[in-house]
Amino acid sequence: MIFGNPQPYALTLDKFLTHAAKWHGAREVVTGSAPARTSYAALHDRSNRLSGALFALGLGQGDHLATLAWNTQAHMSCWYAAMGAGIVCHTLNPRLTAGHLAKMIGRAQGRVLAVSGGLAPLVQELIDQCPAIEHVVLMDDGAPDDPVPVVNGARLWHLDDLIARHGAPAVWGAFDENTPAGLCFTSGTTGDPKGVTYTHRSNYLHTAHLLQADVMGLGSGDTMLVAVPMFHANGWGFPFAAPAVGAKLVLPGRDQDGASLARLIAAEKVSVAAGVATVWLGLVDHLDAVGGELPSLKRLLLGGSAVPQALMDRLEQRLGVIVQTSWGMTELSPLGAMTPASATDRISARSGRPPMGVDLLLTDEHGVALPDQRGGEGRLHVRGGSVVERYFGEADKATDADGWFDTGDLATIDADGQLSITGRAKDLIKSGGEWINPAEIEAIVGGLPDVAFAAVVGRAHAKWGERPILIVEPRAGREVSDETLLAALRGRIANWWLPDAIVRRAAMPLALTGKIDKMRLRAEYG
Repeated sequence: MIFGNPQPYALTLDKFLTHAAKWHGAREVVTGSAPARTSYAALHDRSNRLSGALFALGLGQGDHLATLAWNTQAHMSCWYAAMGAGIVCHTLNPRLTAGHLAKMIGRAQGRVLAVSGGLAPLVQELIDQCPAIEHVVLMDDGAPDDPVPVVNGARLWHLDDLIARHGAPAVWGAFDENTPAGLCFTSGTTGDPKGVTYTHRSNYLHTAHLLQADVMGLGSGDTMLVAVPMFHANGWGFPFAAPAVGAKLVLPGRDQDGASLARLIAAEKVSVAAGVATVWLGLVDHLDAVGGELPSLKRLLLGGSAVPQALMDRLEQRLGVIVQTSWGMTELSPLGAMTPASATDRISARSGRPPMGVDLLLTDEHGVALPDQRGGEGRLHVRGGSVVERYFGEADKATDADGWFDTGDLATIDADGQLSITGRAKDLIKSGGEWINPAEIEAIVGGLPDVAFAAVVGRAHAKWGERPILIVEPRAGREVSDETLLAALRGRIANWWLPDAIVRRAAMPLALTGKIDKMRLRAEYG
């Protein structure tokens, strides 16, 4: 019997930009810092010709193109040029040191580096430490005379000149959907960084996760601002999701201060914006200082660390937007859960439900599933088609025998299926043989109107092993007393959880992802 079957149609990422070029060709991709604008049709043609130029530089399927760049249309061209041709796009964080970046490039055996303008000193250091780099491509969003000294045989190209000389049409997607598409390292600051490889299939499925109605629910009528760096887990997948539905895409470039974002949102009539909370805190601080409204803006998608309820309320009230909180990790591509725009009960501690295609499991400290997955706190595990199975270059799997990846997060799932991250297992403080969860203290203190940021770390103690220290950054122009802070905690946590000391900082140290830098705080106060 011949049953018949559907067409073999590989889930490759080039199809998103090809779709946008064919059906939404006139919709724009705008770079704020240049400024520059193009259409999906023009971006498709330019990216496709750039694929031919990358071939001319000696790259082929399975090779890595390293990008050291901000959110720009030139960076997006490099993404699709590489991925469409089967080349792996290895995104690098310009805020890391040359030493950390060199280690990542070396592990990926990168030979071609594409960079944004204004990074000449860092590029010089990288070339010195990466003799295998043969070509440096300066993206056209930088100043044309931006000097990048070339040493160790590496040749410098300006992107326009490279395309003019070697650009040629290329066949896209002529490979299996399980072909690697992207590489992102989770951290370069503690020990050896861990690389996460994304395949075309995994990122295609992740895009489908994002576009579900109760997740991002983006449409062709939206204008989306991506303030999430494209070097952080592929910009959370938004540079794939926007062309997939034909939404106008706005990329801010390097400038993400409150004034720059306010101008860009107003000028381009942005309706949906995504980024970490600190970015939007800068935006509302700017608006409070100079006045003004952003009537086009309807939704903010927040990721990174947990958002204090007071900040969430402030964003919604000052901007008149719906705030959607989320949880994710580089290893998840990165979406794990998101609150829907339709939610009526908005609680900042909630991260929402997982999209179809992602599954969650709570276990005890030994990895045994909790008998009741609702209500109790456990260690969070996840699996799905966009979840890492093994790290780049590692022989051993990062998952257990049943395919579950241990996130290292502690979490609860309520009766309605809403996920709440309650802390990191490694952040727990053991005092007198009992555990203190810093996240619970931080949530209470961070919700006070006079507090901008709050963090709790453990400090060594001769008798108890560790004791909690509270570090706060007051809001600009505000003061908050020790008694006010402690009064907010009394009756809401056990008395023995109360911090032994309170430290104030003018500015809380932030890690490269925009989260509070707990490692630095432990080094200073632990």
